[in-house]
Amino acid sequence: MAVTFPTLCEFVWVLARGYNREAREIIEAIRRLVESATVRADRPAVDAGLAVLEAGGDFADGVIAFEGRRLGGMVFTSFDRAATELIAATGGETKLLSGG
Repeated sequence: MAVTFPTLCEFVWVLARGYNREAREIIEAIRRLVESATVRADRPAVDAGLAVLEAGGDFADGVIAFEGRRLGGMVFTSFDRAATELIAATGGETKLLSGG
């Protein structure tokens, strides 16, 4: 079974918002899922998402930043200050946009 990025991002969102699970529980659930012998997932991207989640950020932001870098994007750009700070802390170049 293949598990895509949107599926994992929804999984995280549902566990966090729908079931009020803590980040550590979500991280463990994702690790168990992607380590299953029958599951295929992009492990480097998943690991990037987990690193940001472990640092207190959003799993999706970590995956988005990783995928952007892999596709040749040099700068992670967002309106979310916390996201840009966490991505910068993982070694990525970031740009914080201002609203308006």
